[in-house]
Amino acid sequence: MARKKPLVVVTRRLPDVVETRMRELFETRLSQEDRPLTQAELVDAVRTADVLVPTVTDRIDAGVLGQAGPNLKLIANFGNGVDNIDVDTATARGITVTNTPGVLTEDTADMTMALILAVPRRIAQGIKVIENEEWHGWSPTWMLGHRIWGKRLGIIGMGRIGQAVARRALAFGMSIHYHNRRRLPHEIEEKLEATWWESLDQMLARMDVISIHCPHTPGTYHLLSARRLKLLKKEAYVVNTARGEVLDENALARMLEAGELAGAGLDVFEHEPAVNPKLVKSDRVVLLPHMGSATIEGRIDMGEKVIINIKTFMDGHRPPDRVLPSML
Repeated sequence: MARKKPLVVVTRRLPDVVETRMRELFETRLSQEDRPLTQAELVDAVRTADVLVPTVTDRIDAGVLGQAGPNLKLIANFGNGVDNIDVDTATARGITVTNTPGVLTEDTADMTMALILAVPRRIAQGIKVIENEEWHGWSPTWMLGHRIWGKRLGIIGMGRIGQAVARRALAFGMSIHYHNRRRLPHEIEEKLEATWWESLDQMLARMDVISIHCPHTPGTYHLLSARRLKLLKKEAYVVNTARGEVLDENALARMLEAGELAGAGLDVFEHEPAVNPKLVKSDRVVLLPHMGSATIEGRIDMGEKVIINIKTFMDGHRPPDRVLPSML
């Protein structure tokens, strides 16, 4: 007699090839509408599923997990970050949590580099000029930005994505600096020509561009606080493709409005999908709708990792991308 397939509940629409493979391997309940589930729908999902496949838009907190049914043994997150999941509570309830690390590194680094270029060179403003039919010809003193060659880039969080950004920025002639909980091995620093700063405050005061690449945890909430943003030079730029909560968005908006910072490039926001109206109105900001990892190749790779984690777990083995509380 064939073993019963596990019931896998997927909260959002995934690429067709991923959903089709899931249906082949598991008893899969797919999302009919591409929208975040309501709290009631999430509770129903955890009550009935053997495996839950959520995304960053699903808040799997202690309240939701407290209503999980006895069959829920795995939460296979479709995403690299797991700040949307209470991993401590899940672990205490005997529920394994996995994620999809590594597959979004190059895509996110590409988008970060695009913002590092776009903000100082005023690319978004230039596009608006063309769209509004306001361009009346070339002028030697009009739409002047700043070059990035020779500028100092300060990277906060030198993991996979931070290092991928450093490789790109080095090719553009930038000087690489970084702050990380642990210093990188000498051979990596040498390859990236990177300078480590033990003190984040000291690094911030000396950089031309700051790029955020650390996860959102209780320890990194508003890591770039109003006090720390004040340490930046008036000519500095801030780029964030990590998590909106790491940056004090209101303080950033006030400083940009007052001319205390040169500009910012943001792909993530503190209260997504809401965006601070002051940021939307500012000519100093390039705003993107959390699309740093949005490539079809990346999404398919994420789906394949989710499938491998589920299949490995259901075969009685430790999934390759298990997340432990100590990892947060």
